[in-house]
Amino acid sequence: MKQKHILYYYISTIMLVLVCSGIAQAQNDSIPKKQNDSTVIKVKYGLRVGVDTGKLIRSFVDDNYTGIELVADYRITKRLYIAGELGNEERILITDFLNTTTKGSYFKAGIDYNTYQNWLDMDNMVYFGSRLAFSSFSHNINEYQVYNTNQYWRPQNIVAEGIEKDGLTAIWTELIVGIKAELFTNLYFGLNAQLRVKLTETEPDNFQNIYIPGFNKTYDSTRIGVGYGYTLAYRIPLYKKTKVIAPVE
Repeated sequence: MKQKHILYYYISTIMLVLVCSGIAQAQNDSIPKKQNDSTVIKVKYGLRVGVDTGKLIRSFVDDNYTGIELVADYRITKRLYIAGELGNEERILITDFLNTTTKGSYFKAGIDYNTYQNWLDMDNMVYFGSRLAFSSFSHNINEYQVYNTNQYWRPQNIVAEGIEKDGLTAIWTELIVGIKAELFTNLYFGLNAQLRVKLTETEPDNFQNIYIPGFNKTYDSTRIGVGYGYTLAYRIPLYKKTKVIAPVE
């Protein structure tokens, strides 16, 4: 009988210890724990170069247009980039009274600012930026119609003699908004829209600039122009900077 009491005592003691341990463990699990480990990622820095695929596609489908635009940007800080575009265009415009060919080159330079907060090692952009642009171009007047006050009885005088107007320039500013998404490692696809404001231009004698390479069509009533682009670019990774994400408490 005494042995049974001793055995009962030991069993009771063990059960009590187990119960107390279980309660203590449950209390510990209910207390929020601090994450002591920080997340360390590598932010890529380098030169991103590409092409406006929209202009290439248009060159194939539009017989009156030929153009190419190279794009580039370079990361300065986590969110700030210097950026620019270099292009060449040839555009034939045909109206009821005029047939002209405009061709020339242009250059744009400015900055982009990324407003998108990426997760961990993602590298996408939702950005806005600005550009200062310069274009050098020429017009070739292929054919034009001389206005005749008698529109009913006399045939219209159409002159097919080519006239070239060269040495023309234009300067404008742009506001740009767009997105860039990383499709694969270092390969990016982008969409953007531009609002342009013409600052200065040289106009030929007895003629006006109805198209400026890089700016698009011009109109007498306004200095405003618009544009858009579809880009495909590759980043040449030059180096990486370490970014430490603080632990969540």
